Amino acid sequence: MATTLSTLLHGTLGDLRVEPTRKRVRAYLGDTLVADSRDAVLVWEPRRVVPGYAVPRADVVADLVEAAGPAPEAPAGAGPVFPDVPFAVHTTAGAAYDVRTADGTAPAAAFAYADPDLGGRVGLDGEALRWFEEDDEIGGHPRDPFHRVDVRHGKAEVRVEVDGVLVARSTRPLVVFETGLPPRYYLPREDVLVDLEATATTSACAYKGQASYWAVTTGGTAREDVAWSYEEPLPDAAELAGAVAFYPDRAVVTVDEAAAGRSAGPPA
Repeated sequence: MATTLSTLLHGTLGDLRVEPTRKRVRAYLGDTLVADSRDAVLVWEPRRVVPGYAVPRADVVADLVEAAGPAPEAPAGAGPVFPDVPFAVHTTAGAAYDVRTADGTAPAAAFAYADPDLGGRVGLDGEALRWFEEDDEIGGHPRDPFHRVDVRHGKAEVRVEVDGVLVARSTRPLVVFETGLPPRYYLPREDVLVDLEATATTSACAYKGQASYWAVTTGGTAREDVAWSYEEPLPDAAELAGAVAFYPDRAVVTVDEAAAGRSAGPPA
């Protein structure tokens, strides 16, 4: 019987998962080195959908001080834990530590795993610290080696309506195919028929860069964060620069007159 690989991978969501990396990784708090390792591993805690780095305790040069107070509880249920849930929330056994350097303290930014297969490694917060792979700085969590993002040119007619008003129409979308997410349709800015107003919301994608969010006003009502874009994307997603995508659960997005997937999820 054939096995669908996505089903196989999803079946391990509840497990503590690890994968070695050959990259040299370094973490800083401000300008002060926290860790420098050539023996890091990627760690997905149970239910986590994105990985973090864990390094041998001997490769951590900052002071680790036991974190005070109880750890925050993980979201209830058995469903996925997305990147908006902070590092301090853990779904496996271990001990949390504050990271202290001359540049200050990052509360609960380290976690010593109890699992013997992790060999005394310490996980470090991808958001609270600055990270380098080799000599390139990365933002947010490290990339998942089993995750792909493909940008393709399309000719489908994509129409976007908000509150019954046509706000965008294009026959030249960029279609983003990202592991585990429905296709996302990015439209050239000139194919957006209404003014977009920047909001204060931002998010970071390890594959595409920092996302900016946009409000659309129809009938005198502003709809916040209906759309997003990558104004200065990472090199692997350079074609997306300035193109706009709309949330299919906050707008009506049709592709060749068929409704696009209405799953919200993170932007892709």
